[in-house]
Amino acid sequence: MLSRFRKTTVALAVTLTAGLAFAGGVYAQQKTIAIGTGGTGGVYYPLGGAIANVLSKALPNTQATAEVTGGSVDNLKLIASGQSELGFSMADAALDAYNGQDKFKSGKVPLQSLLVVYPNRMHVVTVEGTGIEKMADLKGKRVSTGSPGSATEVMAFRVLEAAGIDKDKDVKRERLGVAESVNAIKDRKIDAFLWVGGIPTAAVTDLAASPA
Repeated sequence: MLSRFRKTTVALAVTLTAGLAFAGGVYAQQKTIAIGTGGTGGVYYPLGGAIANVLSKALPNTQATAEVTGGSVDNLKLIASGQSELGFSMADAALDAYNGQDKFKSGKVPLQSLLVVYPNRMHVVTVEGTGIEKMADLKGKRVSTGSPGSATEVMAFRVLEAAGIDKDKDVKRERLGVAESVNAIKDRKIDAFLWVGGIPTAAVTDLAASPA
């Protein structure tokens, strides 16, 4: 497995207007809180479930739920549209949303960061037999760059570009979540995948423990 080499952070985010509503003490009127997480094979989903459990117990007349999503970008857009009250996001994606750039060129998202949850790592994952030992070896290979709507995809594109690899010309690109990527690499349908997540990520740990 190639070593992880980039560190970022994950924040629990909310739009400014929703944050003010929480501060204004409207708990009794709000019956549901949707928390945008990610795929079930990643870190956001179990964390979101734990937070939902705490909020449901602590807030009167409130039921919080962890929603499966594509990841950071989707979560930020769901918050912006009012479909989610809270969402996990990588700091990079949150900054893009705040500035209205990259995936958020259609409009800025007035975010309010609630807390930093944990440090993230960029994983570049492969298995023996693919001939991949370094980033340059990804050229000509079948590579998953993360699911649509995820910050993994955003960061994967930037990492590939930094390594001098054209995401559209130099690799045969798939857009899979981490659990789907692990299954695909086990079935030899892809040669490698990029994933941004906390340590340990259950799906990656499972792959490392699987027979070659």
